Amino acid sequence: MQLAKEVKYLIHKEILLEWRSKYTINGVLLYVVSTIFTCYLSFVSLGDKLTWNALFWVIMLFASINGVSKSFLQENKGQQLYSYILASPAAILISKTIYNTLLMLVLTTIALGFYALVFDTFTPPDLGMYYIAVILGAISFSTVFTMVSAISSKAGNGGMLMAILSFPIIIPVLILLIKLAKNAVDGLPWENSLDDIGMLVIVNVMTVAASLLLFPYLWRD
Repeated sequence: MQLAKEVKYLIHKEILLEWRSKYTINGVLLYVVSTIFTCYLSFVSLGDKLTWNALFWVIMLFASINGVSKSFLQENKGQQLYSYILASPAAILISKTIYNTLLMLVLTTIALGFYALVFDTFTPPDLGMYYIAVILGAISFSTVFTMVSAISSKAGNGGMLMAILSFPIIIPVLILLIKLAKNAVDGLPWENSLDDIGMLVIVNVMTVAASLLLFPYLWRD
């Protein structure tokens, strides 16, 4: 019960801070909109469905890095010390992960809608399955980048360290997401995607479990 109260309080704090500054959400939205519009000016239309799918996930990957990486990296020593006194390490990590997941769900939904609107020459035949892939992608990016951001914040030159640490973790996740989304683009039956969905769920569970095991030791430093 104490952990749940701490998580609820910290999520509320994150939402209030974001609502006051709107720095992260506005910055990522600007990046997504400008990138999609630039791609539209460059390609005009995307007739190839594989290109349409791949380009969307490349945009969302870098949008997630911009949005989630600031979870711990933007906090100074004083803010980290205050959080350490206020709540347990597990509550801090869980609240950051949940908040980043909610943030990315909103951003990816907006991005998918704007992307489909701009490149209206093609829409996935199975839009429901494609949106499930988008939701799983938002969760996966949030869990991975939150964990890596937490590790990088405790070391010097955190931005470069985050890029090095996140690359080998995010590539398998990205391959699964592109494969799952491609099934939706090809209009395949949902049964063909169950294995990929299961693998993504397992990856997310393992990432969160590893984060909860490692983060308390990092946080003490």
